[in-house]
Amino acid sequence: MKEMLEGFYPRLWRYCLALTRELPAAEDLCQAACLKALESAHQFQAGTHADRWVFRIAKNLWYNTLRAENVRRGGGLVPSEELALPAPGADAEANFFHAEVLKAVMDLPEAQRVTVFLVYVEGFSYKEAAEHLQIPIGTVMSRLAAARNKLSAFNATSGAARKRTL
Repeated sequence: MKEMLEGFYPRLWRYCLALTRELPAAEDLCQAACLKALESAHQFQAGTHADRWVFRIAKNLWYNTLRAENVRRGGGLVPSEELALPAPGADAEANFFHAEVLKAVMDLPEAQRVTVFLVYVEGFSYKEAAEHLQIPIGTVMSRLAAARNKLSAFNATSGAARKRTL
């Protein structure tokens, strides 16, 4: 189980960041999910996808945390511009653009944000994302369409702003 966790740890960490919107909380959640997976390894069914199993553990842990700490009332989150996640090897302009895109994605409503990360960042199929989120596949498609609309509006305003500064 440890080797499997090591294989998709970066993906799990990105998913935890999408859930928590905060670096320290994402690190804590990712570690807690790995620990829970190791402790519950006997419950894992061989032949199934370990990454989906651990992603579900992370989601359940996060929702339990939200309920326990009442984070939904606004406490505990930081603005996405404070995440400071530079792209490795990229120049300052590319890092600025990546930060703008990340901010736009992180500003999406939670349901859309998590669905975007699962499908577009982690490469889950619509069906896999629907199973993971325990929602109908049509809801996945609807959330992605709504997110694309919001992100295209961001792209239009962001592109116009960049043209004015040139």
